[in-house]
Amino acid sequence: MIIDCHGHYTTAPASHTEWRNRQEAAFRAAGDVDPDYPEISDDEIRDSIETNQLRLLRERGADMTIFSPRASAMAPHVGSEAVSQAWTRRCNDLIKRVVDLYPETFIGVCQLPQSPGVSIAHSIDELERCVNELGFVGCNLNPDPSGGRFDAPPLTDRAWYPFFEKMVELDVPAMIHVSGSCNPAMHATGAYYLAADTIAFMQFIEGDLFKDFPTLRLVIPHGGGAVPYHWGRYRGLADMLKRPPLAEHVMRNVYFDTCVYHQPGIDLLFEVIDVGNILFGSEMVGAVRGIDPETGHHFDDTKRYIDALPIPEEDKHRVFEGNARRVYPRLDAQLRARGL
Repeated sequence: MIIDCHGHYTTAPASHTEWRNRQEAAFRAAGDVDPDYPEISDDEIRDSIETNQLRLLRERGADMTIFSPRASAMAPHVGSEAVSQAWTRRCNDLIKRVVDLYPETFIGVCQLPQSPGVSIAHSIDELERCVNELGFVGCNLNPDPSGGRFDAPPLTDRAWYPFFEKMVELDVPAMIHVSGSCNPAMHATGAYYLAADTIAFMQFIEGDLFKDFPTLRLVIPHGGGAVPYHWGRYRGLADMLKRPPLAEHVMRNVYFDTCVYHQPGIDLLFEVIDVGNILFGSEMVGAVRGIDPETGHHFDDTKRYIDALPIPEEDKHRVFEGNARRVYPRLDAQLRARGL
């Protein structure tokens, strides 16, 4: 089985996105955070999925996607906490409908109702609802709810601990994923995402988060940002800061995906990072949707790059399936219940 750990509902029905626009307008005009939501038919959802993610999964040879709301549209910096709460529930409920329509192909991961300056503890109820009631297997945790100002405490700060405690209790991982950028100096997918990935890793080096939470599991997407390319820098910084070696201080708990869109980048990722810390991911349909003129293939067809690696088949199996089932034990349990 080939499991894509990083998929977003970037093709949600237009009426869902239009509701978000109406929500923002209603909040500005009268403080209304939850205007009437449209009736979205199963056929609309099928059309949005079957002509996009499902078609590409089949064409590229993957079997299942860990699926979450569109990352760039989470936008916790928009409106108030109540706005974020309402929008998050609508997004997560829509993911649940996709999973119910295609249970063999999609499994849910939730957005969180974060808001700038609001305690992450306020997101616990939604995490519990999504895991216990909707059957989701993880969450997307935004380390910068401000949308590009980076004014939240580092992920190693105790302000995050109530949420990490709940993650450990529920035995679910989080993908560390920012949303859209409201900072004009930072392009969302080309700068902000990769910067946030890199920043999170450095925070883990500086802190003692995994000493306090030895079973916490966090996925840094987009190939770990700049980290693999500068692995020597981070090893050196860990030494200078009197931190333990990265293999024991960070990499027992942190994983990178393969959302790297060229062969040399994937080659570097696998040369530097232990195969046990890499999960197959494509972010499809996501940040880069075009065809690479140098290869004639889609940039985000990341399976092709892994297939080309000169590594043992058992290592490819770990990346394509085994690591995901280990990092997402609730996914593993659901698959085992199906005899897979």
